[in-house]
Amino acid sequence: MYHKLFIRAVLATTLAAAGLFGSATTFAQAQHDGSATTPLRVILIPADGGTEDGTKKDFEPIFGAINQSTGLKFDLKVGQSYGAVVEAMCNGAADIAWFGPASYLQARGRGCAELLALAVRQGASVYYSGIFARTDAGINNVKDLKGKKIALGDVNSTSSFNVPVAMMISAGVNPAKDAGMINMAGTHANVIKALAEGLVDAGGASFDSFEKAVNAKAIDPAKVKVLVKSGPIPYPPLAMHPKLTEAVKTKLRDAFNNIDKLPGITKDQIRGYGGGKVDGYTSKVSEADMAAAGKMFELVTDPVKVEIMKKADSR
Repeated sequence: MYHKLFIRAVLATTLAAAGLFGSATTFAQAQHDGSATTPLRVILIPADGGTEDGTKKDFEPIFGAINQSTGLKFDLKVGQSYGAVVEAMCNGAADIAWFGPASYLQARGRGCAELLALAVRQGASVYYSGIFARTDAGINNVKDLKGKKIALGDVNSTSSFNVPVAMMISAGVNPAKDAGMINMAGTHANVIKALAEGLVDAGGASFDSFEKAVNAKAIDPAKVKVLVKSGPIPYPPLAMHPKLTEAVKTKLRDAFNNIDKLPGITKDQIRGYGGGKVDGYTSKVSEADMAAAGKMFELVTDPVKVEIMKKADSR
């Protein structure tokens, strides 16, 4: 039964992408060229609990500056889920996408995405995932999560699902069997909100999201501690469809490499994951590094995901 539900969830993401980008005839069209009549279609993964308009506003200055510099036209939209973004790229309904590392590898494996650029902050293009626990929950190590209430994000999210689950499994904790309850919260922000409100004992989220919540006073850092921190993960990448022309790809790479120098944008307007300020972008990115990052969560197979969703559905 739950395997069928998992398949239905995949089909639902396809339909979500169709809802965003039009009919099946749209999918059959060639990739756009960035002209006024066929602007490059950009689809962004849902931001860290932000609104659709907020996510678009984070990236509009970047694409506006690239338009001013190169003449390329863009049409920005926000996907309803990580899976919808993958489907949009793989159905030919998008030309550029902002993925999480896990969802990028899914699209890459299907031959419909190649790396464009990663954000750079303080000289690095990495971020971190973590498992956070309430200080009053009696949790001192990952094994103490057995029997506890755990919140996780979107099943396709790298840092709020795949990496936290992989860290649990590596420590001998099977979330589907060992957790007292699993709350599939959907977003990093919802995971942290569940922690703040005491609805769960622990949760998986990115450190960027946790710091954002602390700065916004959405969570009291005295009541929540870092249980475990992941190794470095490549920033959520911007990717482009392999069928774009080489001329368009070159323009895009050059523009992102120099985004902090382009007219029409200020340093304060250069944003990355979750709308956080970054120093710039680099197109000097490695598929090998991204593939290596995938090894961090290769334990999180589809059957593991199905069992976790089954556990969450039973609460």
